Amino acid sequence: MRLLLLHHAPSASLGAITGAVEAGANDDAIEGVEVVVADPLTATAEELLAADGYLLGTAAHFGYMSGALKHLFDRTFLQIGGALDELAADGPSTAGRPFGLWVHGRYDVTGAVRSVESITQALGWRRVAPVLEVLGDPADEQLASAYELGATLAATLVA
Repeated sequence: MRLLLLHHAPSASLGAITGAVEAGANDDAIEGVEVVVADPLTATAEELLAADGYLLGTAAHFGYMSGALKHLFDRTFLQIGGALDELAADGPSTAGRPFGLWVHGRYDVTGAVRSVESITQALGWRRVAPVLEVLGDPADEQLASAYELGATLAATLVA
């Protein structure tokens, strides 16, 4: 099973959260999951199609997800099963695949969470863990939740 971890972590706080998510996804107790880390700016539709689940990390930028994550969805949406009208494409689809999300911001993350969930809902992905929302510098409790998020997604793939 392949778990694709997509993130854009331009700050130390987001980097710390991302590191904890990745560590959880690679927990030694979970066998049979390959964790692949990719930059949303360069990740391809083929990488998304080859994955069995997704971990998405983003900063909240002015009430929206990062431009990097939005760019990924803009480039790949139709290739991975998205449709712009009621006539869905007959090509490959990522519908039904599990995902998890973490969002970091300084003031508010509501819009960023909503924007990611709008796209994942249109793709038919299913969120299998609560969204991890972090404001300001992450506390130890939030880093533990990040670890749990990564481990939950990995364990979901082998369950």
